[in-house]
Amino acid sequence: MKRIHVLLAAALTIVSAIAAAEDRRYDPKALARYDVSYVRCEASFPKMKGHRDDAYMSLWRMKPGPKTTARLAEVRGSATYKSEQRLAKREAAGASGPDAVKSLEQQCKGLWGEMQKTPKPKG
Repeated sequence: MKRIHVLLAAALTIVSAIAAAEDRRYDPKALARYDVSYVRCEASFPKMKGHRDDAYMSLWRMKPGPKTTARLAEVRGSATYKSEQRLAKREAAGASGPDAVKSLEQQCKGLWGEMQKTPKPKG
């Protein structure tokens, strides 16, 4: 009987971890900060322009499709997202020193490199 309880507890732990990972992908605050940073990447690296969602889905290993796109749009429409986006924009405006620019450039290159490594769906 104890073995069943241990297996049940392990299964619940795994399901909880998967659910938590799912929630982080659609966290409005994290997505707002990502979007603000990505706009800055687009300004520095024109080849990144127009690939915001592709890069985000690649970063989180999300399956591209209408459901994912709709969920991202839903998160971007939330009050939490909009509030965090305003805050992130103010912070980004103040971060224009050479160290901040260098850090952003490294992050942009890393994100773009990861996106290029991700296999594209056949279609």
